[in-house]
Amino acid sequence: MVVLVWSLLSIFCDVLTIGILIYWVGIWCLHLIVIIYGCRKFRRRTAIPSFEDVAEKGEAVVGVTVLKPLVSKPTDPNLMTNLESYFNIAYPKYEVRFCIAEEGDPSIMVVKQLMSKYPNVEASIHVGAVDVGVNPKINNMYKGYQAARYPLLLMSDAGIFTKPEVLTEMVSCLTDDVGIVMQLPFTTDRKGWAASLEKVNFGGNMARFSLFLNLLDLLKLKANLCIGMSLLMRKHIFEHAGGIQAFSPYLAEDHFFAEYSQRFGWGVRMSAHPALQNHGVYSVNGHFSRLTRWTKLRLKIAPLCTVLELMTKCIFLGVTASAAAAVQFQTDCLAFFLFHMLAWILSDWMLLNIIQNGAPSFSKFEFAIAWLFHEFCVIFVHLKALRDPIVDWRTTRFLLHWGGRAEKIDLSASAPNNNTEKSTQPQASYPVKSDHSNSETTQKFPSGGNISAK
Repeated sequence: MVVLVWSLLSIFCDVLTIGILIYWVGIWCLHLIVIIYGCRKFRRRTAIPSFEDVAEKGEAVVGVTVLKPLVSKPTDPNLMTNLESYFNIAYPKYEVRFCIAEEGDPSIMVVKQLMSKYPNVEASIHVGAVDVGVNPKINNMYKGYQAARYPLLLMSDAGIFTKPEVLTEMVSCLTDDVGIVMQLPFTTDRKGWAASLEKVNFGGNMARFSLFLNLLDLLKLKANLCIGMSLLMRKHIFEHAGGIQAFSPYLAEDHFFAEYSQRFGWGVRMSAHPALQNHGVYSVNGHFSRLTRWTKLRLKIAPLCTVLELMTKCIFLGVTASAAAAVQFQTDCLAFFLFHMLAWILSDWMLLNIIQNGAPSFSKFEFAIAWLFHEFCVIFVHLKALRDPIVDWRTTRFLLHWGGRAEKIDLSASAPNNNTEKSTQPQASYPVKSDHSNSETTQKFPSGGNISAK
């Protein structure tokens, strides 16, 4: 009996260790695939048709409404620079709608100064959030969404700095089978330890899985990692869902934008230009608080994937793989682990350089120190997210439910907000129209080179 049990344990150990090593090899194949795809995506940007070519074909350029939700608390010293970049977009037909939640917000004065400086740019201000659900961003954008004049919507956070050519390239990605074009989150070159940590995260781990899942969606596998810092979307999709307010029960509205789009045959693509976060106020604590919030949201939306996500982290995977290699091949655990970490650091440095389209502003040594610190900290971020379903977003707290729905926790019942009505229970999720035929749901805006509409 003892011999039988020992034999079964030995077989189980062999199967487990071999499985871990196969998984380890698979993760390194993912690294290689992402580096190749990243080079193709960010280093070999395809040419887009000029507006002169479009005019010669007798086609009209499709209009874009830019929705900019603004909350300047605390006041961002880079707000003027970031917003001004949207007045210098090299696209012939667009409008900018600034959505500001409260009267007296300092950003109102900034926007008015820019509107006076650039009178030829269509721009408007919408003050006062509308309580259509628990998501503060959707509540803030609702008036701008209702007033939008054009069939394409670019939803862009206040801290994003854009380049003149970006919008044209994003519209060119919106082919007949694509409903959303997102920008990979990245950062501008800023000074300080917190800025280095942010660049290491967005140019490493987050970029790797964003690129890989985007590649899977490109292969029609409907993988979803849509990040809504800056995304271009067809207004038709919102209208089919019942309006943007249909997504208001969720804090991770970008995930459900993509899910709904993919459900009806629209793909999600990634722009060749990353979304450049250029916040003037940033800190180490703020960075990890944001990572914790995102991890909590993923845990409630896709719990199994989020738990397994720990197994993709360098340190956790290195420890388990080195132990498995020692069991199977009698290798030196420490040597295997150090080789694994060194290779991972080099891989992330290469990926960061690809997305940056050049070397970052800090040295390889500074990168390695920031990378090591970040990798150890993200383990505790996951553990914290697993034990607490409460999300803090600015001055509001939310209780997360399975499936991604959120419920606002009212901490200021004695001091209600005069600009919005008091939030209530989570509203119904976006509808699925059972009587909607497949041909109707996949009706596309003709694009004629994807910067025009017939």
